Amino acid sequence: MTMQHPARIELRAILRLAGPLIASQLAHMLMVLTDTLMMAKISPEALAGGGLGAATYSFVSIFCIGVIAAVGTLVSIRQGAGDIPGAARLTQAGLWLAWLMALVAGLLLWNLKPVLLLFGQTASNVEMAGQFLLILPFALPGYLSFMALRGFTSAIGHATPVMVISVIGTLANFLLNYALITGMFGLPKLGLMGIGLVTAIVANCMALGLAWHIRRHPAYEAYPLRAGLSRPNRQYLRELWRLGLPIGGTYAVEVGLFAFAALCMGTMGSTQLGAHQIALQIVSVAFMVPAGLSYAITMRIGQHYGAGQLLDARLAGRVGISFGAVAMLGFAMVFWLLPNELVGLFLDHNDPQFADVIQLAVSLLAVAAWFELFDGVQTIAMGCIRGLKDAKTTFLVGLGCYWLIGAPAAWWMAFHLHWGPTGVWWGLALGLACAAVSLTLGFEWKMRRMIRQEPAPHADFQMPQPD
Repeated sequence: MTMQHPARIELRAILRLAGPLIASQLAHMLMVLTDTLMMAKISPEALAGGGLGAATYSFVSIFCIGVIAAVGTLVSIRQGAGDIPGAARLTQAGLWLAWLMALVAGLLLWNLKPVLLLFGQTASNVEMAGQFLLILPFALPGYLSFMALRGFTSAIGHATPVMVISVIGTLANFLLNYALITGMFGLPKLGLMGIGLVTAIVANCMALGLAWHIRRHPAYEAYPLRAGLSRPNRQYLRELWRLGLPIGGTYAVEVGLFAFAALCMGTMGSTQLGAHQIALQIVSVAFMVPAGLSYAITMRIGQHYGAGQLLDARLAGRVGISFGAVAMLGFAMVFWLLPNELVGLFLDHNDPQFADVIQLAVSLLAVAAWFELFDGVQTIAMGCIRGLKDAKTTFLVGLGCYWLIGAPAAWWMAFHLHWGPTGVWWGLALGLACAAVSLTLGFEWKMRRMIRQEPAPHADFQMPQPD
């Protein structure tokens, strides 16, 4: 019993942090779904062109979010080490990095039309995408600032404000979108530009709301976030970039893997692509659980690592991976037992034109049960390793498992073994399984090596000096 007691304490601590983060992830997913539904209300052409613009924006923003994820990791390490001023200065550097990346990403998105045309997109879709991307990049300063502040407040153990503001933002996004699409209250019907405008307004208001909460709440009094904000420390910026770049790269190669899977489905036909999108939507909702757990475990391990508590760091990782695997097995049972009901949330079983899509989506969910288990474990194991201030390992493992194993296996099973759409998903599952095993073993290996080297300093970092 005494051996289980620390594990129960660790699990409670992880879940207290993970719960609000999971809710925040789900709220963001609902925002994206709202934008898609609003595009569909305008016209089929707006849905196609807006979807192209949204996909482009998503790929760029996901890379930026990965880089900013380093804020939470490094702040948690400083928090564990008791370096409160360092945690504050890192957060300031995270805000500056967010603003710089928002500027670069915005300039990129505003000049993408020739690139999209080069990749064979129709002129009408590119024109619609351009309308959507005209105002949407103004969301990036607020969105990335919110993510930096989210990393800070979560790393010091206060994730509930993130959840509350995310839920409010989701509701505001729906109401404002609906008003500008339908012309409620005498507002102009702005179409795709209106959706981009609403996203920009909501994202910046969410950042301002979280900043206001941090400024006013006594829990943050010890963190001098405003002092010296106008003078970013270049050494802290470099530290964030060194850790954040491989995290952003990992996000990008994983998104690229799923884009590759969609291309494979597209070569088979619209039925296969439609079934793939439905199944992927269902899987994505379940994935919010390991995604939130991964963030929480990164910060929990970072705190232990910063304090030099390596045995506690290892325990946190083991508890997190084990709990995540059990949770994903629960989702797997749902996928196996209720596939028709899940697909029925998106498509009408009584409509004969969707019969083939429904049948194929149900078969993909049977594969998704294993797919989701492996994806959940590898995501959490990545979080464990990042908590030890190591993102290069996760990037290299992800790159190898996704693109040297997953993508070739998906193509081979689908087209050479003639397994079709299920072959694509089995190939993805194989790549994710490889990543799950490699990253879990990698975390254990790193912890054993670090523990053997004890007594160790609090953490492997040098305190940057002010510029």
